[in-house]
Amino acid sequence: MEPAPSPQGRVRAPSPAGASGARLERLPRPDPRSTPLHGVIAARRSRREFGRRGLTDAETSALLWAGQGITSVEGGRAAPSAGALYPITLTLVDARGVWRYVPAVHALALEEVGDRRARLASAALGQESVAGAPLTIAVSARPAVLAARYRERAERYCLLEAGHVAQNVLLMATALGLAAVPVGAFDDEAVLGVLALGPAHLALYLLPVGAPPAGSG
Repeated sequence: MEPAPSPQGRVRAPSPAGASGARLERLPRPDPRSTPLHGVIAARRSRREFGRRGLTDAETSALLWAGQGITSVEGGRAAPSAGALYPITLTLVDARGVWRYVPAVHALALEEVGDRRARLASAALGQESVAGAPLTIAVSARPAVLAARYRERAERYCLLEAGHVAQNVLLMATALGLAAVPVGAFDDEAVLGVLALGPAHLALYLLPVGAPPAGSG
């Protein structure tokens, strides 16, 4: 059997078969130097330990913008959303209190005064990453925002959107040299209580973020 020509007309050597017996077509090896995003994706890791310093306002701003910031004059946001309806809410919990991100004006609205981080860690089953982070960005969603158009798929689309948002935040954290980890194990009702959100919301993700420990790579 003759080797198949490539789309560019070059002869391509046969590739080994995959586990299912299908022919494999080798891809060029990704080069982390080819674009800045390649390097950020390659460097992203879940990091559960944090240094003592808090985040700067500029770092916090960048993280929230990456998750739900407005990126066009038409009101489009950094993460895709079914029907551009945006059911996601971002809530920030730090030593000062509980804050709601307001994308329209790129600002934080104070919802609760006081350090709720220990309560949030308890709601997250005592996970040390939540307890030790200077701040945690919580991702929640209201399926009702999508239900009129998407009916029974509304909740599924909320879950998909939360994944888009979380990955954006994690990649921005990596680009800024910060440590971050996605957390999905928690008591939903307890988390909503800490966030001052009602039962119309789904608690979907906790994203503890902080500076890496001193001396870490």
